[in-house]
Amino acid sequence: MDRIYADCAATTPISESALQVMTECMRIHYGNPSSTHQDGREAARILEDAREKIAVCIGAEPEEIYFTSGGTEADNQAILTAARYGEKIGKRHMIFSSVEHHAVLNCIPALEKAGFEITLLGVDETGSVPIEELKAACRKDTILVSVMYVNNEVGTVEPAAEIGRLCQERGILLHIDGVAAAGHIPIHVKELGAGMLSLSAHKFHGPRGIGALYVDKKIPAANLMFGGGQERTKRPGTQNVPGAAAMARALCDSVATLEEQTRKLEQLRERLLCGLKDVEGMWLNGNSRSRVPGIINLGFEGVSGEALMLLLDLNGISVSTGAACNTETVEPSHVLTAMGLSPERARSCIRISLSAYNTEEEVDTICSTVMSAVEQARD
Repeated sequence: MDRIYADCAATTPISESALQVMTECMRIHYGNPSSTHQDGREAARILEDAREKIAVCIGAEPEEIYFTSGGTEADNQAILTAARYGEKIGKRHMIFSSVEHHAVLNCIPALEKAGFEITLLGVDETGSVPIEELKAACRKDTILVSVMYVNNEVGTVEPAAEIGRLCQERGILLHIDGVAAAGHIPIHVKELGAGMLSLSAHKFHGPRGIGALYVDKKIPAANLMFGGGQERTKRPGTQNVPGAAAMARALCDSVATLEEQTRKLEQLRERLLCGLKDVEGMWLNGNSRSRVPGIINLGFEGVSGEALMLLLDLNGISVSTGAACNTETVEPSHVLTAMGLSPERARSCIRISLSAYNTEEEVDTICSTVMSAVEQARD
């Protein structure tokens, strides 16, 4: 039996076009882009072409794109950039939402140790950041607001443009974690008012191990590491040319087919919810209107989400109970509890996340298997 992969918010299968670009680079264009001979110059050309393509996809300029190892590194570098800048101008207050990825939230102890004050902003029952509460939290010494554009657990789309306008009015840097958004909704960093934005290729059918950070050219980017002059000295080390080229191809393809993918995912989502509508005690988490269609977080009364996930796995279906970085913890999802769910209800949830690669037949199989698994778990 072929397995059904429905955990695309954790990682996506690499597209054939991205894989082809990557393997061609590894086979043919394997020079070091810092070398001055022809092979090195060709690798450098490919790298800069990838940088330019990614910049176009998000409305940035090529010199504002720094390649990283992925979303976590990009998030860390963005926050450190704000911290260094804040220290320089005497601003030591930062605001994060309580539903951010752990790549952001787990920076807090180090920031506090360095003398920064942190405000952790609550969210409403849909996972959205309340603008009025954000306004009230802003201070004269606030250097950074950091929010994710799309929540990776429930699919809620945050009011990023409105947050961006607020930050610009008050002279506050805005970092947007765009890892779950890129390739799934339109992104234009200048229109959003973002000073920094994080990307990760494996969330939009690119390879693992490559990401990018957009930093507005007016902001001095900070170093996480020290070494050579690569990435304008801000990310030293030999660049991952095959990864960058494949990332650019995957993002360009995703942006070019965004409307088509969205239509298909909306149809698959409605088919899934319709197929499960008779399951007693089921509820949908997240914002019912402002959301990406591919992430469906469902709760089931009287059922352990972990048990349900394992039963689905035994039946050939891959889903999750939340973010992949949290699989070793027994704590309930911090996102769901921040949205007001009790720990017990938060532990009763699973995340089904689809891509345009999924089919109607797969969704029908997921529905029938979930219904049987819920009944089995309750028994």
